[in-house]
Amino acid sequence: MGVSARALATIAALTSVVVLAAACSSNDDSAKPKWTGNDSSAGGPSASASPAELPKAAFAAPTDGANNVSTATELSLQADPGSNAQVTLTDASGAAVAGGVSADGKSWIPGSQLKYGTQYTATVTSAGDTAGKKVSFTTMAKPGKTVNVSTAVADNKTYGVGLPIVVRFGSSVPSEMRAAVEKRLIVTATPPQVGTWYWFNGGEVHYRPKDYWQSGTKINVRLAVGGLQLTKTGWGSKDVTSTFSIGDKIVMTTDDKTHQMTVEQNGQVIKTMPVSLGKAKTPSSSGNMVVMDKNESELFVGTDPDDPYRETVYWTQRMTSGGEYIHSAPWSVGDQGKRNVSHGCTNVSESNAKYLYNLTKIGDVVIVKNTTRKLAWANGWTDWDKPWDEYVKGSALPPPAAEVIPSTSTSAVPSASASA
Repeated sequence: MGVSARALATIAALTSVVVLAAACSSNDDSAKPKWTGNDSSAGGPSASASPAELPKAAFAAPTDGANNVSTATELSLQADPGSNAQVTLTDASGAAVAGGVSADGKSWIPGSQLKYGTQYTATVTSAGDTAGKKVSFTTMAKPGKTVNVSTAVADNKTYGVGLPIVVRFGSSVPSEMRAAVEKRLIVTATPPQVGTWYWFNGGEVHYRPKDYWQSGTKINVRLAVGGLQLTKTGWGSKDVTSTFSIGDKIVMTTDDKTHQMTVEQNGQVIKTMPVSLGKAKTPSSSGNMVVMDKNESELFVGTDPDDPYRETVYWTQRMTSGGEYIHSAPWSVGDQGKRNVSHGCTNVSESNAKYLYNLTKIGDVVIVKNTTRKLAWANGWTDWDKPWDEYVKGSALPPPAAEVIPSTSTSAVPSASASA
């Protein structure tokens, strides 16, 4: 399984993603890795080490007998390099809890939220301690105030290559708590791709890869916030998971100098069409956008008393929160390709609007160039309107590694059902 760029972060201190790497083999002992690991391991010792030299592992937290432990807890490990730490976690009934060691080997992360008010027993064995160390702890009671956490992505859907993963919180997360929260926002992509989170404000954080998602990518999102403290007085109500795919690369580029839109699919131009953009009083925004929403029809109502309108518009694709769309505009066909007459939207003919509507997906890329207005940051899903070196500054964690580094453990699986 691959990890999305920040996957190394959720666990490692970047943002989060864990990758499963295939084990390599060699007849040359000197070429063999010093440790390998498995679903619950943090590395293994050299085969030539003597018993007295074998490294050990233990739990740093929670402590034995701890109470009121968060249901979003991670089991912190003190593991010598090559200890091959193996962790098991069971509830009071003896039922095993799925999970895995983090990419940095410093913690073991349950694959789903723990139960409230429940006693758990964790055991860690290692090369130097096959009998293992045990700790028992009891999770917190269900908190009185919970905070809802949601994402705009839905299960089993196919999205465009520019899709940001948008997460919203019912209450604003204070800046000093965002790093702890961000570590629990786990994005796993197959194939793995570097990515990061960006906090637009305390109530909304987005995730995007360094470059557009690769077509065919499978993405698993786990917002592991159930029982995690999100505000001074509120805890996450539950974990949120979603699994979806990335489809063909569709890019719609409109140039106000030519009044033309060029449509590309997987790098090939498949159509060019005339457009009419915003007139001088209501110019269209130039910038990098994505399709945020689509509807066969919507009622558009003007808010300027000096320029009122009320019109049912068809084959709409929203690009900004402020109300810029691509849509059918049969009334401006004579102007399309020649001059700008809209209120900021991209006007196309009815046939072209329907063609685009049937082609595109939420998350497909929209680029508008050479208008008199620059796209305002946060006016919709503007994630691609900042270069990567600026975008990473919006994270509460250090920047991710430039490349995804394979891990030999399954750690922090987004859900217990995740498959390799």
